[in-house]
Amino acid sequence: MAASLVRFVRGGLGRSFNITRASCLLQQQIRPQSSTNETRPTVRPRDAVTHKQLAAFGEYVAEMMPKYIQQVQVTCYNELEVMIHPDGVIPVLTFLRDHTNAQFRNMIDLTAVDIPSRQNRFEIVYNLLSLRYNSRIRVKTYTDELTPVDSAVPVHKAANWYEREVWDMYGVFFANHPDLRRILTDYGFEGHPFRKDFPLSGYVEVRYDDEVKRVVAEPVELAQEFRKFDLNTPWEVFPAYREPKETAPKLEAGETAPEKK
Repeated sequence: MAASLVRFVRGGLGRSFNITRASCLLQQQIRPQSSTNETRPTVRPRDAVTHKQLAAFGEYVAEMMPKYIQQVQVTCYNELEVMIHPDGVIPVLTFLRDHTNAQFRNMIDLTAVDIPSRQNRFEIVYNLLSLRYNSRIRVKTYTDELTPVDSAVPVHKAANWYEREVWDMYGVFFANHPDLRRILTDYGFEGHPFRKDFPLSGYVEVRYDDEVKRVVAEPVELAQEFRKFDLNTPWEVFPAYREPKETAPKLEAGETAPEKK
């Protein structure tokens, strides 16, 4: 009985060892091929058919609303962008939401970009999604510090908090907004942090005062001069704090350089 058990165990161990060895060899043969496939960059290929369809739909929208649409383009990643006049926010968004061939009923995001070099420094971006056609579109408009933009809340309820965030961070005023107030910064905050002319250190700092038992706001006090650290030039980045380099005077033929005192 014991001898038969020993023979059974030896046979089972031998078969399991052979199976394990075969599986290891199979993994060694498969592993290089799978690893090479995983390390390939996942770059979205250019789809000529999709690009053509988006361009045709952009031309169709521009023909339907020539009063408001100023430019239509398709990006390299097959994304349709429409630049509109600020007066066309409500008409264009309503058209894209209700038209049978569009049905962009979901507002995914609403944000802004600050480009101070432009006359209309703020660019408002509306990202819309059509679940019916599984398609996206990006609508852009522009404004400055004083000109308001019509609120998109009557068309998309999701624009409520998005527009509050843009007002808080950039200072873009949305007309006819039901509740336009700050959403991220503290009560009584002055300025708009996402503007390019807003200092990185800010204007005030807050701390808890144990004497008055509340949080107080005070002007920013830096322990040392603010510096912008960079790997290339970690200290002297700002031109105003750089020492001017001494340039050698130009000498004509036959002249000698003056002696340094």
